[in-house]
Amino acid sequence: MRGIPEAADVLIEGLARAGWKVEPPRGPCSCGRRCRNATGNGSLEFSKLLLEKALVAVSPGVGFGPMGEGYVRFALVENEHRTRQATRTIKQFLGRSS
Repeated sequence: MRGIPEAADVLIEGLARAGWKVEPPRGPCSCGRRCRNATGNGSLEFSKLLLEKALVAVSPGVGFGPMGEGYVRFALVENEHRTRQATRTIKQFLGRSS
């Protein structure tokens, strides 16, 4: 994808394989994604579950204000290998196969 960091390409492609479609980020350091409300308790609880079960840290959208609820934010700070590893564990967490 042109105009965005390579880390974003790796993240977006990996999340797509996990069943999450993510729009390319508008800025250079993060991208957001509407979270599956697996817990019924919003982005903070979903973020905690993702950390506990997939060992992936994300920022809960509610931390960015009321309009952020229901979203999580991924920081584009890891190398390609770690990003691929994270998207694989997210895929397992979401219960996706293939």
